[in-house]
Amino acid sequence: MTICAGFESYRASPADVRVITSDGQSMAAHSYVLASSSPVLERMIDAARRGWGAECTVRVLGVSADAVHAFVHFLYCSKVAPEEEEVVGAHGAQLLALAHAYRVGWLKRAAEAAVSARLTPDRAVDMLKLARLCDAPRLYLQCARLAAKDFAAVELSDGWRFARRHDAALELELLKLMEDADQRRQRWAREKAAQEACRQLGDAMASLDHIYPCDGAAASASADAPPCATAGCTCRGLQQLMRHFATCAKKTAPGGCARCKRMLQLFRLHASVCDRTDQTTCRVPLCSHFKSKAQAEKADKTWRLLVRKVTRAKVMSSLANREVPEVVAMSWARYNNRVAKLR
Repeated sequence: MTICAGFESYRASPADVRVITSDGQSMAAHSYVLASSSPVLERMIDAARRGWGAECTVRVLGVSADAVHAFVHFLYCSKVAPEEEEVVGAHGAQLLALAHAYRVGWLKRAAEAAVSARLTPDRAVDMLKLARLCDAPRLYLQCARLAAKDFAAVELSDGWRFARRHDAALELELLKLMEDADQRRQRWAREKAAQEACRQLGDAMASLDHIYPCDGAAASASADAPPCATAGCTCRGLQQLMRHFATCAKKTAPGGCARCKRMLQLFRLHASVCDRTDQTTCRVPLCSHFKSKAQAEKADKTWRLLVRKVTRAKVMSSLANREVPEVVAMSWARYNNRVAKLR
């Protein structure tokens, strides 16, 4: 361990307190350094000075002597230098417990970050319990994510076997965290599938605009016109579905035709999102019919929600396809990378 400037500045002054470790080792320290760094150590030093003994001693128990030396070293330095991050990583769990017990906030955050960065499946259960005892939410979340991601490796750890035999509450808590993580993944998958469905419906609305343009130059366009050559456009498949709709004899039969029902829903959805006030300018079939029907009959809440989502997806698709400055694109890429790491 490197000697920081704090040790060099205090070396000339005499030490007035001795720190005793669990194995009986002791080290000299300055009471005003320890007391100014930790309110708990301040109370312990005051209590030791009021005793009968001539020597002021403070016992730091429960961890190894090396961890105590590192703890006192960082109290003198008041920070973690870049070259000392390996020391924090080597004694991360013990430093986290000491910083929590003696209320050294900055060291607790540094130790929590070091333990989270070096977390492995074989230590996930032990560190989860430590995070719960030391009120370390960042480490707790990291342990839960690791357990949900690689539970097969976590099951082989000694911490999991101990929890199953002797700590039913911890086992139940970990299983509940995994269940919550699985539910979140399922919810994200459903939301992603719903967004994809709305995007496809928005593309279908755009394809209807391609097939039935409303400008005067393309007034003769119809479902029999050749599809546009736009990359990724679904005009061809939509035209085939419309030809089937025009010639299908089952759409009026009992039960109807499933493909024709989808086409009718697409026409109705177009009429709901169509923003043309003059109905004669819109050449999409049944647009005016569904518009007048929507004015006469109030749509249900589910349909209105679908219309809003498709309108939003259509707008977002148009924004995504436009050319953005390079600085904005780089900013979006950095944001998406941070979101992916958090998940």
